[in-house]
Amino acid sequence: MKTPLKIVSLNFFVLFSILFLFTCGKKEISMNKNKLVIKNSKIWTSNSEYPWAEALAINKDKIIAVGTNEEISNLIDQDTHVFDGDGKFVAPGFIDSHVHFLTGGFHLASVQLRDAQTPGEFIQRIKDFAETIEPGTWITGGDWDHSNWGGEMPTCEWIDSVTQKNPVWVNRLDGHMSLANSLAMKSANVTKDIQDIKGGTIVRGTDEFPTGIFKDNAMTIIDEVVTEPSDQMKERALEAAMKYVAQQGVTSVHHMGTWDDLAVFERAKKKRILKTRISAAVPLSTWEKLKTKIEDEGAGDFWLRIGGLKGFADGSLGSHTAAFFETFTDAPGNTGLLVNYEDDLLQWINDGDKAGLQVIVHAIGDRANNIILNLYEQVIRENGERDRRFRIEHAQHLSPTDIPRFQELNVIASMQPYHAIDDGRWAESVIGSERIKTTYAFRTLLDTGAKLSFGSDWYVAPPTPLEGIYAAVTRRTLDDKNPDGWVPEQKITVEEALRAYTIDAAFASFEEDHKGSLEPGKLADFVILDRDITQIPPEEIRNVKVLKTIVGGEVVFQL
Repeated sequence: MKTPLKIVSLNFFVLFSILFLFTCGKKEISMNKNKLVIKNSKIWTSNSEYPWAEALAINKDKIIAVGTNEEISNLIDQDTHVFDGDGKFVAPGFIDSHVHFLTGGFHLASVQLRDAQTPGEFIQRIKDFAETIEPGTWITGGDWDHSNWGGEMPTCEWIDSVTQKNPVWVNRLDGHMSLANSLAMKSANVTKDIQDIKGGTIVRGTDEFPTGIFKDNAMTIIDEVVTEPSDQMKERALEAAMKYVAQQGVTSVHHMGTWDDLAVFERAKKKRILKTRISAAVPLSTWEKLKTKIEDEGAGDFWLRIGGLKGFADGSLGSHTAAFFETFTDAPGNTGLLVNYEDDLLQWINDGDKAGLQVIVHAIGDRANNIILNLYEQVIRENGERDRRFRIEHAQHLSPTDIPRFQELNVIASMQPYHAIDDGRWAESVIGSERIKTTYAFRTLLDTGAKLSFGSDWYVAPPTPLEGIYAAVTRRTLDDKNPDGWVPEQKITVEEALRAYTIDAAFASFEEDHKGSLEPGKLADFVILDRDITQIPPEEIRNVKVLKTIVGGEVVFQL
């Protein structure tokens, strides 16, 4: 009788653990007084060769063994802290592969507009928030969604009367469109005669005066006059962000931001207050500065790593600035926009790649994704083969002929499942029934051999991996109008989604050698859940609770 594959895999893993313990870890174990053993758990390791175990042992910040309860019990002595997992589910710490970390932290303390259901509620929330702050203080964040009230775009006239003492600059939830009140526009010297900006849109009224809505590159007009938060406030935002993601089981993030953001992270690292591991990307156009910094200082360590260059091809679907081949269904004549010239993108990608840096480019519409794949292909051809791990962030709307190219070019599709169940409420009305078939095409990408890395795009969407897994597996939209899933043929399995939040997300930042799976020698970053998400009905996954989050062997969150 043939032995079940699962048992063979587990036996191999136990053997590997034993060999490791006696050849690499025995002396260290006997000397250390801060060992930790977790037993009686259902451990999903994220290693396809031996995916399941019952117990694991930690020494300092590293995993030293994973295997059966019996094997790990042999390591317990008077200096060992033992935690009984009581059958709970243990997985590698979730890696959110696309966040705007500091902005997310700031938004936690800002006006909350994401779930405002009417213009009146939108206005009232801004009014109420304005009454709690000092005159002159900027009101930012918000994350409003005009689709909640039928699609009417807010204007400065909505809020001017309730914000006479405070400039307002609140963003739509996708970050590609924001609303300014008249005081904010006055601060930026915005008049009727202001010129349009390439790669952006200034929405104007019938009198040609700006309504307060600025899209993509045009947002820089107001951004440049927003008061810069103090270093103390930035540190507070970082602390808030780290605390919040720890509650969600997130142990590492890939931050898409600026050099100023990196400086905040570096100060926090120097103070030894980082509780979340950060892989930080900086603007693509600054590739030379990043190259020099790495040559002078190195690429970082397990807590803070650099090496990524983040660029933009287009805008967003909700703002009608994503670049498509065909026009938007609800806006004839509008095919979106490119926020950078193709020639500039090619030059930056080529130069960054020659410098040995990782290139990461935002692309939403099918035309934008096609352009970036073409540019990547050209750079690969010119610079030769190497382990470069090009990424496309979002990879949201794809032409069917472009999907196999991700595997062919070894391009990582860095995607955000929560967007699928959010946008799925209204996307068909914007791009039609045909194009949605390859929108958030998780299944087709995996079936063609592409590697997926999952994240949230926080602050745009919540940094909640369990909701992301729920979204990828069920594709049930937030309005519950698609109980069988929106574009259900693109559903994937729980374990496939888990991989995209763990080992494959680690791969996407060149960190799979030390994180992303529970194996001897890797960092002791893991999460304990109250239920086995591989066994419960998929629709219950979003209700699963994070019981503990451990980073480097230390508990950073406990329910």
